[in-house]
Amino acid sequence: MENANILIADDEERMRHLLALMLERNGYQVDQAGDGAEALESLRKNQYDLLISDIKMPKMDGMSLLRALKVENIYLPVVFITAFATVDASVEAMKAGASDYITKPFEEERIIMTVGRCLDLSRVMAENRQLKEEIKSISYKTNIVYESSQMNEVINLGGRVAPTSSAVMITGESGTGKELLARYIHENSERRGSRFVPLNCAAITPTLVESELFGYEKGAFTGAESRKKGKFEYATKGTLFLDEIGDMPKEAQAKLLRALQEQRFQRVGGNREIPVDVRIICATNRNLKKMAEQGDFRSDLLYRINVFPIEMPPLRERKEDIVPLAKYFLSLQTRKGDIELTENACDMLRQYGWPGNVRELQNVIERAVILAGNVKTITSDSLFFLEDETPMPEEDSGFILPENGISLESIQLDLAKQALEKTGYNQTAAAKLLGMTRAKFRVLVKKS
Repeated sequence: MENANILIADDEERMRHLLALMLERNGYQVDQAGDGAEALESLRKNQYDLLISDIKMPKMDGMSLLRALKVENIYLPVVFITAFATVDASVEAMKAGASDYITKPFEEERIIMTVGRCLDLSRVMAENRQLKEEIKSISYKTNIVYESSQMNEVINLGGRVAPTSSAVMITGESGTGKELLARYIHENSERRGSRFVPLNCAAITPTLVESELFGYEKGAFTGAESRKKGKFEYATKGTLFLDEIGDMPKEAQAKLLRALQEQRFQRVGGNREIPVDVRIICATNRNLKKMAEQGDFRSDLLYRINVFPIEMPPLRERKEDIVPLAKYFLSLQTRKGDIELTENACDMLRQYGWPGNVRELQNVIERAVILAGNVKTITSDSLFFLEDETPMPEEDSGFILPENGISLESIQLDLAKQALEKTGYNQTAAAKLLGMTRAKFRVLVKKS
């Protein structure tokens, strides 16, 4: 495993340094701990690919450290150091969960062979953890539900660019599913066996963007107690998804451009050039071209990341997808699909403007299921909280108030009755005929 981070825990300083020297000579990056307690603290704060630990140490011995890792759900291969190679010692270590053991005095060839084998195991463990995390995440991330021609074109574009290594720029409003499309491209590429690493540039403090991207060396800044890999390095051989790329600070943009051009970078506070092989997919809801013209975004970086642009259409422009998506989200909220949408509810969903796009639709379905309670159907009444955010245009009705006046309440009730009859008693559609929100229309109907 390239650029693997290894932690050595041993109370004998001379033995630690000897082992570290052997490993660093073979290209590994090594941190050291003087006992089990110090090692546990370091493992809590940092990510390592392998732990090499002495069995006998003060404060916390190797076996106690191994048990503590299990309790705290810190997963990585552990190689024990022992001064004697007895069968009992090795069996006890393996039963406790150790991956292997090495004996003192150290034989460099045996150590490097053991470390290489355990790092292969570390890679498999990391991939399994990532898979479990993705399974736990919102399941629509691995499913694209659509029927519209607009989304069919988007998927076709994604499928055509996926086998290449070209940078992709996905644009569109918030909530349209830009990360979902990025995952689709990754899963249909030759990099699907490696990691898909997302990073939301807008969710990170500007001063921390560089360390998140490229990692940092021990002592690079206050609080940097040990070396840490960044997203760029973590995504090597895979795909790095930079969401809200328009919010990346200018200084970080310059370093990102250099990393993309040279396929190598330096950690914050470091001098060593680290080679990487990463595919970049970016997403934004901002106009980067206009930002570049105004000097708010580097034009040279824009040219580098905007090789293959794909625009995600808003949900209001692909109404054919609304009901299929709603039914899909409904299936995620219920077991055995035991709750259904009525036709009136479907009509109401189609008529709504969806300013929050697909994300808002998912939230609406979740809320409707809660409000429906034990009822097996979601009706338009279950969606009463949806109001058309685009009011009816004001028009001159030409109505002239008679000298003797009118009964406004009687006219309102009569109009409400006519509207219900015209729409087959669909309150949502009737309210729209009268230029009212559904909530106000329900109040009016209750008076009749």
